[in-house]
Amino acid sequence: MSNKESRAMAAPQADPLVTPEAFQELLDRLHPFARILRPEILEIGHGWARLRLPPNPDNQRLGGIVAGPMLMGLADLALYAAIMGATGAVEAVTASLTINFLRGAPSGGIVAEARILKTGRMTAGEVLLVPDGGGEPVAQVISTWSIRRPQAQAG
Repeated sequence: MSNKESRAMAAPQADPLVTPEAFQELLDRLHPFARILRPEILEIGHGWARLRLPPNPDNQRLGGIVAGPMLMGLADLALYAAIMGATGAVEAVTASLTINFLRGAPSGGIVAEARILKTGRMTAGEVLLVPDGGGEPVAQVISTWSIRRPQAQAG
């Protein structure tokens, strides 16, 4: 069962705290490194997100497969989008990221399906990376993020 199917079966959730358009604007303004990947923000929900890494020969390594660092970057951005959708925490930062490469990622687009497993000061999530045209996952990612507590305003 895909993440999308399991979301459809789950109880209704709150609306996401960020739209795909607002998330893209945030990346453009605060995270210019994301321009290297040029991700497409497909969907953001409350605690989940789908991003797509479009086909690009510059993302490939020898053998015509998508390079691991590109997959890691896509997964990291997808989890950031899911966190933003659930918490609105702009200043969230990656605390750890573990990737399991399952098979070579074909040269076409790659879709990242991210979901948050736990929110709090330490937020945990997972991402499946699948070929754009479907098929078996090419990688699985588990990551934790640090969510900064809001600072008290000086009076």
